[in-house]
Amino acid sequence: MFKKVLISEDIDSIGEGLVNLLERLCIKHIEQVKYSDDAYLKIKRAIKDEEPFDLLITDLSFMEDHREQKYQCGEDLIHVLKEEHPELKIIVNSVEDKLQKVRMLLNDYKVDGYVNKGRNGLKELEDAINTVYSQFQYISPKLKRALNNKKAVEIEDSDIEMLRLLSLGRSQAYISKHFEDNGIAPSSLSSIEKRLNKLRIHFKAANAIHLVSIVKDLGLI
Repeated sequence: MFKKVLISEDIDSIGEGLVNLLERLCIKHIEQVKYSDDAYLKIKRAIKDEEPFDLLITDLSFMEDHREQKYQCGEDLIHVLKEEHPELKIIVNSVEDKLQKVRMLLNDYKVDGYVNKGRNGLKELEDAINTVYSQFQYISPKLKRALNNKKAVEIEDSDIEMLRLLSLGRSQAYISKHFEDNGIAPSSLSSIEKRLNKLRIHFKAANAIHLVSIVKDLGLI
């Protein structure tokens, strides 16, 4: 089992629950922080002292206060740590269930586990710790089912941005200009119209408003 674990969580009651779980798993060295910057510094210091952490358990969102942070969220922290120390095991423990973000963290940032906080959160986290220790990736069952849904995997990043802008009431002409200005291809108005129509047919949506509603329900935007 892991010997040295760092918890990055700013809500005391949740942090206490995580500590109790780790103690039940006979993990002897447990440390806690409430800021992503502190997590980064502790991990770097431990490596320098040749006593590295085996596992980081982190939330994605943290309450803002007077203290300015270099790493504003767990996502930023994960990104830099996986680039600098890919051997460090990281489990996300978050209420965030937007599939696009979950997919990015699992596939692009290579997090080792993703636990969706909820009624079964601590049990799933225990399963995640055991699974990750066994060198396998863990995903909460609810999220795994959603990610395996055919509708959830056929949507591209540019589609997400297009649907996000539609949900804000932007016109197709605005989206075309926005894509062009930000180097997102294809950006022509006709390509936007064609892609939107294909998505509407794919998701069996009556119109653009219905399409936005469907993808919101799926957690894609």
